[in-house]
Amino acid sequence: MEAYQSALDTVTGPSEGAGVERTLPGSISALCVSYYRSSRFTGLATNTQHKYRLVIDKFRAIHGHLPVSGLEYRHIVKLLDQQKKDEYSLRRTLRILMTHAVEQGWRRDNPMAGMRRPRKTGEGFRPWSEDDIAKFEAHWPTGTRQRLALHLLLYTAQRRSDVVTMGRQHVKDGRIAVAQAKSGGRTKLWIPIHQTLQAEIDQAPRDQLTFVQTQYGQPFSPAGFTNWFTDAAQVAGLPPRSAPHGLRKAAARRLAEAGCSANEIMSITGHKNLSEVATYTASADQERLADQAMKKAK
Repeated sequence: MEAYQSALDTVTGPSEGAGVERTLPGSISALCVSYYRSSRFTGLATNTQHKYRLVIDKFRAIHGHLPVSGLEYRHIVKLLDQQKKDEYSLRRTLRILMTHAVEQGWRRDNPMAGMRRPRKTGEGFRPWSEDDIAKFEAHWPTGTRQRLALHLLLYTAQRRSDVVTMGRQHVKDGRIAVAQAKSGGRTKLWIPIHQTLQAEIDQAPRDQLTFVQTQYGQPFSPAGFTNWFTDAAQVAGLPPRSAPHGLRKAAARRLAEAGCSANEIMSITGHKNLSEVATYTASADQERLADQAMKKAK
């Protein structure tokens, strides 16, 4: 099949989706095709590629016939104003495409340069509180799949896409190996296994490839895991938005409250910059500094 595709590519060029052969040179559609062929895109994790393509292909379907060279700052402002609901995603998409256009020599300037990033509204996934965790544990006793899933999320601070692949083959010398899916496996971590998590792992079946499986004995997909775990949280009496990612936030919060530095937290979560964990450490630092301040008050 690889040889067959290679032969096709010599005639038609690499396949990048419907309509490639109809793209106009120098058009936004052609720019999208060029970006899809670039190492910047192909080096992304599969799920990230899919997320980017959803936005890019939507933009391409409407504006693909327009010339890249004609896109100006005022056009972008108007486009963003018209897309208030998806403004953040569209802004990121245009920034990626225009950067690629400059790198490939399609433009001399980047119309996105100097444009301020919008503030994200809301907190995203709802962080789990200690009361949430206690309520979940009270309903799902030790030895259940739900309790094991909770502790895998809480004591590794990883995303659902990494938790669903964890198994005994990843455990060695009291640590669990993680090659984070979001980075395409490039971010590798060795996380010490907390004794509370170890107690649940010890009770898990030893004849399955992953720690947590479906009722049919198959590994979960990330989306399937989220649906199953969110349902388990609701059964335990938690609010509807109690998603797995909220436990990643709770794990980082716990580390911050324990006095861990941002760098120490990053060594567990796998974040790449300090700003991504600053929200967790800021809250914990505020409480600690406030306690110290009140002790000094006369």
